[in-house]
Amino acid sequence: HAVFRTPNYQAMIDWYGKVLNAHVVAGGPMLTFMSFDEEHHRLAFINQPKLKPADGSQAGVEHLAYGLGDLAELLNTYARLKSCDIAPVWCVNHGLTISMYFQDPDGNRVELQVDNFDTVEELQGWFKGAEFAENPIGHSYDPEELLRLYAAGTPRADLIRIGFDA
Repeated sequence: HAVFRTPNYQAMIDWYGKVLNAHVVAGGPMLTFMSFDEEHHRLAFINQPKLKPADGSQAGVEHLAYGLGDLAELLNTYARLKSCDIAPVWCVNHGLTISMYFQDPDGNRVELQVDNFDTVEELQGWFKGAEFAENPIGHSYDPEELLRLYAAGTPRADLIRIGFDA
């Protein structure tokens, strides 16, 4: 689980509720626990209204990542969040995953991702290949284009190449 100290207590609870489909398990004015599955809690928020926002110059966690079941779930989540005025700050095909990064009210980044490989052996082979050696970060893509291609019935083998075959 992850625990956040936040000056944006209710905004963080609301945001993670929407982004991760999380629900409050227990909470009050100082501390709230949330979960998005059978686990008793996956997130906790500590209300600390006097905290200063991070300015990006401190050491810290780069992002938290959450794997989704498949590309349909990622794209449905994208559409749902878009309807809540929550947009990704970066969409990237890392090669190993298709990812969307979002920024919470405190400025933390959350990655929602789906795996591009069906087996660990396929992934390990890709890690040893030229594409990863030349560009270990991946390629940005337009989520609306990915959504359009998916809706048009483009095969998964082509969808997971978005950004790479530009």
